[in-house]
Amino acid sequence: MSLKFYEIIRNIAYAVSSNAISLVISTVVTLIVPKLIGVEEYGYWQLYVLYASFIGFFQFGWNDGIYLRYAGENYKELDKSLFYSQFWTLFGTQIFFSIIISVIGLFFSNDPEKKIIVLTTAVAMIAAGVRAMPLFILQATNRIKEYAIITTIDKLSYIIIIIVALIFGIRNYQILIVADLIGKIISLFLSTYYCKDIVFRKVNSFALNVTEIMSNIQGGVKLMIANLSSTLVIGIVRWGIEDTWDIATFGKVSLTLSISSSMMIFINAIGIIIFPILRNTKLEKLPMIYRTIRDILMAILFGMLILYYPLKEIITIWLPNYAESFKYMALIFPIIVYEGKMSLLINTYFKTLRKEQTMLIINVLSMFLSLVVTFFTTRVFINLDFAILSILLLLVFRVSFSEIVLASYLKISIKKDVISEWILTFLFVFFGWKFDSWLTLYFYLLAFCLYLIFKRKDFMQSFKNIRFFIKK
Repeated sequence: MSLKFYEIIRNIAYAVSSNAISLVISTVVTLIVPKLIGVEEYGYWQLYVLYASFIGFFQFGWNDGIYLRYAGENYKELDKSLFYSQFWTLFGTQIFFSIIISVIGLFFSNDPEKKIIVLTTAVAMIAAGVRAMPLFILQATNRIKEYAIITTIDKLSYIIIIIVALIFGIRNYQILIVADLIGKIISLFLSTYYCKDIVFRKVNSFALNVTEIMSNIQGGVKLMIANLSSTLVIGIVRWGIEDTWDIATFGKVSLTLSISSSMMIFINAIGIIIFPILRNTKLEKLPMIYRTIRDILMAILFGMLILYYPLKEIITIWLPNYAESFKYMALIFPIIVYEGKMSLLINTYFKTLRKEQTMLIINVLSMFLSLVVTFFTTRVFINLDFAILSILLLLVFRVSFSEIVLASYLKISIKKDVISEWILTFLFVFFGWKFDSWLTLYFYLLAFCLYLIFKRKDFMQSFKNIRFFIKK
């Protein structure tokens, strides 16, 4: 086994271990907390989560640019003084923007609960925004072990505080936010410790390098806007639901989305590892690697959909107050297939090929399409079923369009794969919506087996490629 392959396996082990803990914690928060704090309280918590998902916008692509420009570099060889100045400059900008957001929250909102959410989001901006720089540096330089420890401590701090609060009878969304903020702050301190030779230097070594900052922002702003608009594809629909219906309905829909998102944790972890590796891979090998990862990944992701009906039955019994929302799992659950492919494969390859402009155009187009669709589903038809179905349809459009464009860069054909995946997705949604019984599982299992038979030659070739890579 090659040394390079051993290093990849070791990093995957670190990432998987860290994300296994994250998955357990996410499961506890998703399943235990809604049962104890009530539907409305959970809705406000999810509103905070929604707001907090956009705080990265105020970094203007700064950290994304560092990640793109320095991916694959050796940490020991970095110019530490260059990052020292940037770290403290970023710290100042995050404080500035958090003050602006706090003022907006205090004076432009009449809802006292939303004021609390905006103010705490502003605090989260400082902790998460500043922490992002050392985290991106650790990812880019393949220090996955340290990155995994930081994210693990973040989640463990978070869940310990929640458990203690619940034991002492505290049943409100504010404690969830406080726990989240404390976890972020602790992990911020830990990330600065692992990058102490960057963060803690003599004050007289501070030299504001505007050229370097602008290079990073210019390199990352397209990726940042692309990521933001990608988040807004679902975020706009969620905002439309929250604005048209009540906070309880918003909370119920968000819970269903959270269940699907929990399944994405391992996929995202592997994506973090793959990008620095691909940056150091010869261009002519990228198409073969793409086909290999794609074939295996899609089989795994579509296989995960088998869990749908057993999971739905268990959660319905466990959370009867949310039972009416679980019928939408049939419409939402397949997003793990498309989000997984987008996160692990398509986005990683676009970044490797430095096609951030392409990512930007596709995601912005999808975002505007989301605006139009949300207007009609929440304002014209006022139909919650259509609004939730649109989440899946918008993702299918964005991911399929992105992959077709990427395939043209790699000079590979994936049309038959995309069409077969559309068919399998349609069958899953149809069976899940039509049959509220174990027939859903049996019919989908049959369709999935036919898909595996259809793709059997591709799978055999992919496993041959993996064996070749291991021996090399």
